[in-house]
Amino acid sequence: MAIAPDKSARVATLLSRIAMGDQAAFAEFYETTSAHLYGVALRILKHPPAAEEVLQEAYVNVWHHAGSYEVAKSQPMTWLTSIVRNRCLDQLRRREIDTVTLTSDDDDAPEYDLPSEALTPAEMLLAGAEARSVRDCVETLDAGPKQAIALAFYKGLSHSELAAHLKEPLGTIKSWVRRGLERLRTCLDRAGVTR
Repeated sequence: MAIAPDKSARVATLLSRIAMGDQAAFAEFYETTSAHLYGVALRILKHPPAAEEVLQEAYVNVWHHAGSYEVAKSQPMTWLTSIVRNRCLDQLRRREIDTVTLTSDDDDAPEYDLPSEALTPAEMLLAGAEARSVRDCVETLDAGPKQAIALAFYKGLSHSELAAHLKEPLGTIKSWVRRGLERLRTCLDRAGVTR
């Protein structure tokens, strides 16, 4: 769902008012953005109560950190969607960890360990470090390439759809995506992230 430029500007204004503790701005902000962000959470989690929980966490985060939003770096809905998406991924990781339980057969298991395909704690730590490296590398991108790559990745938009959505020439979009991906690849190589 694309947000009109005037609505996007309104959301950015609301964020700046929220940063100053304006509760009325927060109520309007919630009314304006919650349906879209709930949809994002529901698509990722596929479980309405979990999506509602993540959305609540995301709005608490926005209330406390609205001042960290930078208009020059991304559109407000791109920033908000990334907050919700990251909360959803955290929820999925927690869910995976919480489902590791003992069964009644575990008491009868032989005294030797069989190789497992599950990640060891050290591998999980490395995976978390890689995720942070990826996030840090994405943050180094300029606003245009970052937004184009995010829309292509999260919404599956083609180059021509990106051009229409971002109101930029097709050549600019292709250049943003190509250069952005090259910068990401270089940054990830420097960070030692395996692909």
